[in-house]
Amino acid sequence: MFWDSYYFVLVMPAILVALLAQMRVKSAFANYSKVPAGMTGAQAARYILDRGGLTNVQVRRIPGQLTDNFDPTTGVVSLSAEVYDKATVAAVGVAAHECGHALQYAEGYFPIRLRMAIIPATQLGSQLSMPLLLLGIVLSIEPLVAAGILLFSLVTVFQLVTLPVEYNASSRAVATLTNSGMVSGEEERGVRRVLSAAALTYVAALLVSAMQLLRLILIARDRRR
Repeated sequence: MFWDSYYFVLVMPAILVALLAQMRVKSAFANYSKVPAGMTGAQAARYILDRGGLTNVQVRRIPGQLTDNFDPTTGVVSLSAEVYDKATVAAVGVAAHECGHALQYAEGYFPIRLRMAIIPATQLGSQLSMPLLLLGIVLSIEPLVAAGILLFSLVTVFQLVTLPVEYNASSRAVATLTNSGMVSGEEERGVRRVLSAAALTYVAALLVSAMQLLRLILIARDRRR
């Protein structure tokens, strides 16, 4: 079930693409962490949030590397130490991206609200899809197999909805940094490269999920023959 030919032909190449995307974003972040900027990530985040009228959104430091995120339930932009404390192009770019998510929620940006709405269903699908699928295969109960595939497809839908959310947040980040004069032309190019590399990780995640879904569909089809 887990080491069939479809796994090697479809899923493994997608996983390799995802690993390469992760390596690329880490490389871009490391490179532009050496390029100084006029303010730290925390300062950039605070400026962008205040400029957007989000004075109630807090900015805090969290442990880890590239663990940066915005939590709409608490109204907190969390930045890793390398972003929060450092005055580099990479730090400012990542901080601006997370603030882009805060602005999306504040403006009612539909894709991010859709993503938030389907999170419970996605979590359910992630937890139950494989058990149902395996049980259906072992007991030869086709409705269980179909239910497992349907639940797993919710994960793919979530990854698909995530793409416009992330690309839009990056676009907002670059526009805000440029229009406010927070970065120069060369710094803007650096920010774009860091955020473009990060965006590819979401494309890769969608690819992995889509290939896994296709694999499960093909396995179910082969069983029916």
